[in-house]
Amino acid sequence: MNIELSPDQRTVLREIWGWFVNRKTPYLTFGGYAGTGKTTMMALFRSALKDRFPKQKVAFCSYTGKAARVLEYTLKDHQARYPEDITGTIHSLIYEPRTDERGRVVSWQKKKRLEVDLIVVDEASMVDREIWLDLQSFNIPILAVGDHGQLPPIRGNFNLMAQPDLRLEKIHRQAQGNPIIRLSEKVRRGEEIPYGDFGLVKKLEKRGGETQEMVENILRDFDDQLLVLVGYNWSRVELNRFTRQLNGIDAEEPQVGDYIICLKNNHKKGIYNGMRGRISTISPRKDKKKRDLWYDLEAQMDNRQFYQGKVLKKQFDSKKTIQKVGELRHKEMGDLFDFGYALTVHKAQGSQAKKVLLFEQRFRKMDDEQWRRWLYTAVTRAEEELVIID
Repeated sequence: MNIELSPDQRTVLREIWGWFVNRKTPYLTFGGYAGTGKTTMMALFRSALKDRFPKQKVAFCSYTGKAARVLEYTLKDHQARYPEDITGTIHSLIYEPRTDERGRVVSWQKKKRLEVDLIVVDEASMVDREIWLDLQSFNIPILAVGDHGQLPPIRGNFNLMAQPDLRLEKIHRQAQGNPIIRLSEKVRRGEEIPYGDFGLVKKLEKRGGETQEMVENILRDFDDQLLVLVGYNWSRVELNRFTRQLNGIDAEEPQVGDYIICLKNNHKKGIYNGMRGRISTISPRKDKKKRDLWYDLEAQMDNRQFYQGKVLKKQFDSKKTIQKVGELRHKEMGDLFDFGYALTVHKAQGSQAKKVLLFEQRFRKMDDEQWRRWLYTAVTRAEEELVIID
Protein backbone atom coordinates (compact mmCIF):
# COMPACT_ATOMS: atom_id res chain seq x y z
CA MET A 1 0.00 0.00 0.00
CA ASN A 2 1.36 3.37 -1.05
CA ILE A 3 -0.21 5.78 1.46
CA GLU A 4 1.27 9.08 2.54
CA LEU A 5 1.04 9.24 6.33
CA SER A 6 0.88 12.33 8.49
CA PRO A 7 3.46 12.70 11.32
CA ASP A 8 0.92 11.71 13.99
CA GLN A 9 -0.13 8.63 11.99
CA ARG A 10 3.51 7.56 11.61
CA THR A 11 4.01 7.97 15.36
CA VAL A 12 0.96 5.81 16.16
CA LEU A 13 2.03 3.10 13.73
CA ARG A 14 5.51 3.05 15.25
CA GLU A 15 4.10 2.83 18.78
CA ILE A 16 1.78 -0.06 17.89
CA TRP A 17 4.69 -1.93 16.30
CA GLY A 18 6.92 -1.37 19.33
CA TRP A 19 4.19 -2.59 21.67
CA PHE A 20 3.58 -5.78 19.70
CA VAL A 21 7.27 -6.67 19.31
CA ASN A 22 8.26 -5.95 22.92
CA ARG A 23 5.04 -7.27 24.59
CA LYS A 24 5.54 -5.20 27.76
CA THR A 25 1.78 -4.93 28.33
CA PRO A 26 -0.97 -7.48 27.51
CA TYR A 27 -3.05 -4.90 25.62
CA LEU A 28 -2.86 -1.47 24.00
CA THR A 29 -5.71 1.03 23.58
CA PHE A 30 -5.79 3.25 20.51
CA GLY A 31 -8.35 6.07 20.18
CA GLY A 32 -9.12 8.16 17.13
CA TYR A 33 -11.82 10.56 16.03
CA ALA A 34 -13.88 9.85 12.91
CA GLY A 35 -11.78 10.59 9.83
CA THR A 36 -8.38 10.33 11.50
CA GLY A 37 -7.50 7.02 9.82
CA LYS A 38 -7.88 4.45 12.62
CA THR A 39 -8.84 1.63 10.26
CA THR A 40 -6.06 2.59 7.85
CA MET A 41 -3.58 2.26 10.71
CA MET A 42 -4.90 -1.23 11.49
CA ALA A 43 -4.52 -2.25 7.83
CA LEU A 44 -0.99 -0.81 7.56
CA PHE A 45 0.07 -2.53 10.75
CA ARG A 46 -1.34 -5.85 9.51
CA SER A 47 0.60 -5.52 6.24
CA ALA A 48 3.83 -4.72 8.09
CA LEU A 49 3.24 -7.70 10.37
CA LYS A 50 2.77 -9.95 7.35
CA ASP A 51 6.09 -8.78 5.87
CA ARG A 52 8.06 -9.25 9.10
CA PHE A 53 6.26 -12.26 10.62
CA PRO A 54 4.46 -14.05 7.75
CA LYS A 55 3.13 -16.91 9.92
CA GLN A 56 1.36 -14.69 12.47
CA LYS A 57 -2.44 -14.99 12.58
CA VAL A 58 -4.66 -12.04 13.50
CA ALA A 59 -8.29 -12.00 14.64
CA PHE A 60 -10.14 -8.78 13.80
CA CYS A 61 -13.41 -8.43 15.67
CA SER A 62 -16.07 -5.89 16.57
CA TYR A 63 -19.07 -5.69 18.86
CA THR A 64 -21.67 -5.67 16.08
CA GLY A 65 -21.92 -7.72 12.91
CA LYS A 66 -22.24 -4.66 10.70
CA ALA A 67 -19.11 -3.04 12.15
CA ALA A 68 -17.23 -6.31 11.61
CA ARG A 69 -18.29 -6.38 7.95
CA VAL A 70 -17.23 -2.74 7.43
CA LEU A 71 -13.84 -3.58 8.96
CA GLU A 72 -13.46 -6.58 6.65
CA TYR A 73 -14.25 -4.50 3.55
CA THR A 74 -11.72 -1.85 4.61
CA LEU A 75 -8.99 -4.44 5.12
CA LYS A 76 -9.72 -5.83 1.65
CA ASP A 77 -9.58 -2.33 0.13
CA HIS A 78 -6.13 -1.88 1.64
CA GLN A 79 -5.05 -5.37 0.53
CA ALA A 80 -4.53 -6.33 4.17
CA ARG A 81 -7.02 -9.21 4.41
CA TYR A 82 -5.12 -12.51 4.54
CA PRO A 83 -6.52 -16.07 4.35
CA GLU A 84 -5.14 -17.05 7.74
CA ASP A 85 -6.89 -14.17 9.53
CA ILE A 86 -10.33 -14.13 11.19
CA THR A 87 -12.82 -11.28 10.85
CA GLY A 88 -16.16 -11.28 12.66
CA THR A 89 -17.96 -10.37 15.85
CA ILE A 90 -16.31 -10.63 19.25
CA HIS A 91 -18.98 -13.14 20.18
CA SER A 92 -18.26 -15.48 17.27
CA LEU A 93 -14.54 -15.24 18.00
CA ILE A 94 -14.49 -16.20 21.67
CA TYR A 95 -17.71 -18.18 22.18
CA GLU A 96 -18.93 -21.41 20.58
CA PRO A 97 -22.51 -22.66 20.21
CA ARG A 98 -24.16 -25.57 21.99
CA THR A 99 -26.93 -27.22 19.99
CA ASP A 100 -29.90 -29.44 20.75
CA GLU A 101 -30.79 -32.74 19.07
CA ARG A 102 -32.27 -30.86 16.09
CA GLY A 103 -29.11 -28.84 15.57
CA ARG A 104 -30.56 -25.58 16.91
CA VAL A 105 -28.31 -23.30 18.96
CA VAL A 106 -29.54 -23.27 22.56
CA SER A 107 -26.63 -21.51 24.31
CA TRP A 108 -23.05 -20.30 23.92
CA GLN A 109 -19.96 -21.04 25.98
CA LYS A 110 -16.49 -19.55 26.02
CA LYS A 111 -13.94 -21.35 23.87
CA LYS A 112 -11.04 -23.05 25.62
CA ARG A 113 -8.39 -21.56 23.35
CA LEU A 114 -7.85 -19.40 20.26
CA GLU A 115 -5.33 -20.22 17.56
CA VAL A 116 -4.28 -16.63 16.82
CA ASP A 117 -1.30 -14.44 17.71
CA LEU A 118 -3.08 -11.08 18.02
CA ILE A 119 -6.64 -9.87 18.64
CA VAL A 120 -7.66 -6.50 17.19
CA VAL A 121 -10.93 -5.18 18.67
CA ASP A 122 -12.65 -2.41 16.70
CA GLU A 123 -15.36 -0.16 18.24
CA ALA A 124 -13.79 -1.01 21.60
CA SER A 125 -15.83 1.60 23.48
CA MET A 126 -18.76 -0.84 23.24
CA VAL A 127 -17.01 -3.68 25.09
CA ASP A 128 -18.29 -4.31 28.61
CA ARG A 129 -16.25 -5.58 31.53
CA GLU A 130 -17.43 -9.20 31.25
CA ILE A 131 -16.51 -9.54 27.58
CA TRP A 132 -13.20 -7.73 28.16
CA LEU A 133 -12.25 -10.18 30.90
CA ASP A 134 -13.18 -13.09 28.62
CA LEU A 135 -11.02 -11.63 25.83
CA GLN A 136 -8.05 -11.26 28.18
CA SER A 137 -8.44 -14.80 29.53
CA PHE A 138 -6.89 -16.24 26.35
CA ASN A 139 -3.55 -14.53 27.15
CA ILE A 140 -3.22 -13.20 23.60
CA PRO A 141 -2.07 -9.60 22.91
CA ILE A 142 -5.03 -7.29 22.29
CA LEU A 143 -5.09 -4.04 20.32
CA ALA A 144 -8.29 -2.21 21.31
CA VAL A 145 -9.34 0.51 18.86
CA GLY A 146 -12.19 3.00 19.23
CA ASP A 147 -13.38 6.60 19.09
CA HIS A 148 -12.62 8.41 22.34
CA GLY A 149 -14.89 11.31 21.34
CA GLN A 150 -18.05 9.25 21.70
CA LEU A 151 -20.33 8.86 24.69
CA PRO A 152 -19.14 6.56 27.47
CA PRO A 153 -21.07 3.31 28.05
CA ILE A 154 -24.54 4.01 29.41
CA ARG A 155 -24.18 1.68 32.41
CA GLY A 156 -21.32 1.01 34.79
CA ASN A 157 -17.94 2.68 35.05
CA PHE A 158 -16.04 0.48 32.59
CA ASN A 159 -14.81 2.36 29.51
CA LEU A 160 -11.83 1.13 27.51
CA MET A 161 -11.64 4.39 25.56
CA ALA A 162 -11.72 6.75 28.55
CA GLN A 163 -7.96 7.38 28.40
CA PRO A 164 -6.49 5.58 25.36
CA ASP A 165 -2.73 4.91 25.29
CA LEU A 166 -2.48 6.29 21.73
CA ARG A 167 -4.59 8.97 20.06
CA LEU A 168 -5.29 10.34 16.59
CA GLU A 169 -7.14 13.66 16.65
CA LYS A 170 -6.23 15.36 13.38
CA ILE A 171 -8.55 14.66 10.43
CA HIS A 172 -6.44 13.37 7.54
CA ARG A 173 -6.75 15.12 4.20
CA GLN A 174 -8.51 12.20 2.46
CA ALA A 175 -11.48 12.69 4.81
CA GLN A 176 -11.66 16.47 4.66
CA GLY A 177 -14.06 16.35 1.70
CA ASN A 178 -16.63 14.26 3.60
CA PRO A 179 -19.43 16.61 4.79
CA ILE A 180 -20.30 14.35 7.75
CA ILE A 181 -16.67 14.34 8.93
CA ARG A 182 -16.49 18.14 8.57
CA LEU A 183 -19.70 18.45 10.58
CA SER A 184 -18.35 16.15 13.31
CA GLU A 185 -15.34 18.49 13.65
CA LYS A 186 -17.66 21.46 14.19
CA VAL A 187 -19.61 19.53 16.80
CA ARG A 188 -16.45 18.59 18.72
CA ARG A 189 -15.44 22.26 18.80
CA GLY A 190 -18.82 23.09 20.34
CA GLU A 191 -20.19 24.90 17.30
CA GLU A 192 -23.91 24.81 16.56
CA ILE A 193 -25.08 22.99 13.45
CA PRO A 194 -26.54 25.61 11.07
CA TYR A 195 -29.90 25.23 9.36
CA GLY A 196 -29.83 24.50 5.66
CA ASP A 197 -29.60 21.93 2.90
CA PHE A 198 -25.97 21.02 2.27
CA GLY A 199 -26.59 18.10 -0.04
CA LEU A 200 -25.92 14.93 1.94
CA VAL A 201 -26.34 16.85 5.22
CA LYS A 202 -29.53 18.74 6.06
CA LYS A 203 -30.77 20.50 9.18
CA LEU A 204 -34.45 21.43 9.24
CA GLU A 205 -36.72 23.24 11.66
CA LYS A 206 -39.27 20.95 13.26
CA ARG A 207 -42.15 23.19 12.21
CA GLY A 208 -40.81 23.90 8.74
CA GLY A 209 -43.34 23.63 5.93
CA GLU A 210 -41.86 20.54 4.29
CA THR A 211 -40.24 18.95 7.35
CA GLN A 212 -43.20 16.76 8.35
CA GLU A 213 -43.61 15.45 4.82
CA MET A 214 -39.88 14.66 4.52
CA VAL A 215 -39.84 12.83 7.86
CA GLU A 216 -42.87 10.75 6.90
CA ASN A 217 -41.33 9.83 3.56
CA ILE A 218 -38.10 8.74 5.26
CA LEU A 219 -39.92 6.65 7.87
CA ARG A 220 -42.27 5.13 5.29
CA ASP A 221 -39.26 3.66 3.49
CA PHE A 222 -37.73 2.22 6.69
CA ASP A 223 -35.14 -0.55 6.24
CA ASP A 224 -31.91 -1.70 7.87
CA GLN A 225 -29.97 1.04 6.01
CA LEU A 226 -31.67 3.71 8.17
CA LEU A 227 -31.04 4.77 11.77
CA VAL A 228 -33.59 7.00 13.51
CA LEU A 229 -31.99 8.61 16.57
CA VAL A 230 -33.49 10.52 19.50
CA GLY A 231 -32.54 11.64 22.99
CA TYR A 232 -35.64 10.84 25.02
CA ASN A 233 -37.24 7.45 25.53
CA TRP A 234 -40.74 8.91 25.15
CA SER A 235 -39.73 10.15 21.68
CA ARG A 236 -38.39 6.69 20.85
CA VAL A 237 -41.69 5.04 21.82
CA GLU A 238 -43.80 7.54 19.84
CA LEU A 239 -41.59 7.26 16.74
CA ASN A 240 -41.66 3.47 16.92
CA ARG A 241 -45.48 3.55 16.90
CA PHE A 242 -45.61 6.15 14.11
CA THR A 243 -43.10 4.29 11.92
CA ARG A 244 -44.91 0.98 12.32
CA GLN A 245 -48.19 2.64 11.30
CA LEU A 246 -46.59 4.26 8.25
CA ASN A 247 -45.31 0.82 7.24
CA GLY A 248 -48.76 -0.78 7.47
CA ILE A 249 -48.48 -2.40 10.93
CA ASP A 250 -51.62 -1.48 12.89
CA ALA A 251 -51.31 -4.00 15.75
CA GLU A 252 -49.85 -2.82 19.06
CA GLU A 253 -48.25 -6.23 19.63
CA PRO A 254 -44.99 -7.13 17.85
CA GLN A 255 -45.48 -8.89 14.51
CA VAL A 256 -43.44 -10.99 12.09
CA GLY A 257 -41.22 -8.56 10.18
CA ASP A 258 -41.00 -6.01 13.00
CA TYR A 259 -37.57 -4.51 13.68
CA ILE A 260 -36.45 -5.03 17.27
CA ILE A 261 -33.57 -4.11 19.55
CA CYS A 262 -32.08 -6.09 22.45
CA LEU A 263 -32.01 -4.27 25.80
CA LYS A 264 -30.18 -6.79 27.99
CA ASN A 265 -27.05 -8.87 27.49
CA ASN A 266 -27.44 -12.63 27.38
CA HIS A 267 -24.05 -14.14 26.57
CA LYS A 268 -25.42 -17.67 26.49
CA LYS A 269 -27.90 -16.66 23.79
CA GLY A 270 -25.40 -14.54 21.90
CA ILE A 271 -27.35 -11.29 22.22
CA TYR A 272 -26.18 -7.92 23.54
CA ASN A 273 -27.60 -4.58 24.59
CA GLY A 274 -28.05 -2.48 21.44
CA MET A 275 -28.11 -5.38 18.94
CA ARG A 276 -30.84 -5.07 16.32
CA GLY A 277 -32.80 -7.77 14.55
CA ARG A 278 -36.02 -8.62 12.75
CA ILE A 279 -38.75 -10.97 13.95
CA SER A 280 -39.06 -14.26 12.05
CA THR A 281 -41.75 -15.93 14.19
CA ILE A 282 -43.60 -14.88 17.35
CA SER A 283 -46.37 -16.40 19.49
CA PRO A 284 -47.68 -16.00 23.07
CA ARG A 285 -46.13 -18.28 25.67
CA LYS A 286 -47.53 -19.51 28.96
CA ASP A 287 -45.48 -21.03 31.73
CA LYS A 288 -46.64 -23.77 34.10
CA LYS A 289 -48.54 -21.26 36.22
CA LYS A 290 -50.44 -20.03 33.12
CA ARG A 291 -49.11 -16.49 33.50
CA ASP A 292 -49.17 -14.84 30.08
CA LEU A 293 -45.93 -12.89 30.45
CA TRP A 294 -43.82 -13.86 27.46
CA TYR A 295 -43.54 -14.36 23.74
CA ASP A 296 -41.75 -17.26 22.11
CA LEU A 297 -39.74 -15.28 19.58
CA GLU A 298 -37.32 -16.07 16.79
CA ALA A 299 -35.35 -13.35 15.03
CA GLN A 300 -32.52 -12.83 12.59
CA MET A 301 -30.01 -10.59 14.36
CA ASP A 302 -27.55 -8.14 12.84
CA ASN A 303 -24.57 -10.36 13.65
CA ARG A 304 -26.04 -12.97 11.23
CA GLN A 305 -26.96 -15.12 14.22
CA PHE A 306 -30.41 -16.61 14.71
CA TYR A 307 -32.04 -15.84 18.07
CA GLN A 308 -34.64 -18.08 19.67
CA GLY A 309 -35.96 -17.58 23.17
CA LYS A 310 -38.46 -16.33 25.73
CA VAL A 311 -39.07 -12.56 25.54
CA LEU A 312 -40.85 -10.38 28.12
CA LYS A 313 -44.09 -8.91 26.70
CA LYS A 314 -44.21 -5.82 28.92
CA GLN A 315 -40.92 -4.49 27.55
CA PHE A 316 -42.40 -3.63 24.16
CA ASP A 317 -43.39 0.07 24.05
CA SER A 318 -42.06 0.62 27.57
CA LYS A 319 -40.30 3.96 28.16
CA LYS A 320 -37.66 2.32 30.35
CA THR A 321 -35.83 -0.99 30.62
CA ILE A 322 -37.80 -3.18 33.02
CA GLN A 323 -35.79 -4.37 36.01
CA LYS A 324 -38.35 -6.46 37.90
CA VAL A 325 -41.67 -8.24 37.30
CA GLY A 326 -43.51 -9.34 40.44
CA GLU A 327 -41.67 -12.08 42.29
CA LEU A 328 -39.63 -13.18 39.28
CA ARG A 329 -35.89 -13.10 39.67
CA HIS A 330 -33.93 -11.12 37.06
CA LYS A 331 -32.85 -14.24 35.18
CA GLU A 332 -36.40 -15.57 35.14
CA MET A 333 -37.80 -12.50 33.39
CA GLY A 334 -36.68 -13.68 29.98
CA ASP A 335 -34.84 -11.66 27.37
CA LEU A 336 -35.68 -7.98 26.92
CA PHE A 337 -36.49 -6.62 23.46
CA ASP A 338 -38.33 -3.55 22.23
CA PHE A 339 -39.28 -2.18 18.83
CA GLY A 340 -36.11 -1.09 17.02
CA TYR A 341 -37.21 1.55 14.52
CA ALA A 342 -36.13 4.56 16.60
CA LEU A 343 -33.22 4.34 19.04
CA THR A 344 -31.69 6.59 21.64
CA VAL A 345 -28.20 7.74 20.69
CA HIS A 346 -26.80 5.81 23.66
CA LYS A 347 -28.26 2.57 22.29
CA ALA A 348 -26.93 3.33 18.78
CA GLN A 349 -23.26 3.38 19.79
CA GLY A 350 -21.36 0.88 17.68
CA SER A 351 -24.00 0.99 14.93
CA GLN A 352 -23.83 2.84 11.63
CA ALA A 353 -26.17 3.19 8.66
CA LYS A 354 -26.06 4.73 5.22
CA LYS A 355 -28.73 7.23 6.29
CA VAL A 356 -29.42 8.75 9.72
CA LEU A 357 -32.49 10.75 10.74
CA LEU A 358 -31.55 12.60 13.93
CA PHE A 359 -33.88 14.49 16.27
CA GLU A 360 -31.79 16.90 18.35
CA GLN A 361 -32.95 16.51 21.95
CA ARG A 362 -30.80 17.85 24.75
CA PHE A 363 -31.44 16.75 28.32
CA ARG A 364 -31.75 19.61 30.80
CA LYS A 365 -29.03 18.09 33.00
CA MET A 366 -26.52 17.78 30.13
CA ASP A 367 -23.49 20.05 30.44
CA ASP A 368 -21.78 21.33 27.29
CA GLU A 369 -19.24 18.49 27.21
CA GLN A 370 -21.93 15.81 27.51
CA TRP A 371 -23.95 17.50 24.76
CA ARG A 372 -20.94 17.63 22.41
CA ARG A 373 -20.30 13.93 22.95
CA TRP A 374 -23.98 13.08 22.44
CA LEU A 375 -24.23 15.07 19.21
CA TYR A 376 -20.83 13.85 17.93
CA THR A 377 -21.83 10.23 18.57
CA ALA A 378 -25.12 10.79 16.72
CA VAL A 379 -23.60 12.55 13.71
CA THR A 380 -20.89 9.92 13.22
CA ARG A 381 -23.45 7.10 12.99
CA ALA A 382 -24.17 8.31 9.42
CA GLU A 383 -22.11 6.81 6.60
CA GLU A 384 -23.52 8.73 3.63
CA GLU A 385 -26.53 10.91 4.47
CA LEU A 386 -27.65 12.82 7.56
CA VAL A 387 -30.96 14.61 8.17
CA ILE A 388 -31.22 16.59 11.43
CA ILE A 389 -34.53 17.83 12.86
CA ASP A 390 -34.24 20.61 15.45
